[in-house]
Amino acid sequence: MDASMMKRLKELEDENRRLKKMYAEEKLKANIREEALAKKWQGHRGEKRWPSEL
Repeated sequence: MDASMMKRLKELEDENRRLKKMYAEEKLKANIREEALAKKWQGHRGEKRWPSEL
């Protein structure tokens, strides 16, 4: 491999690392929102209820 190919490989590895981190952060946010919504839709006994029934 010549120097330009090695440089490009490093750039791609850095971008891949950055994208993986971004994905992990967004997945964590989505899980937090999902848990929050699940709690919002549960009644006081843990049963699923619609807001109009609360």
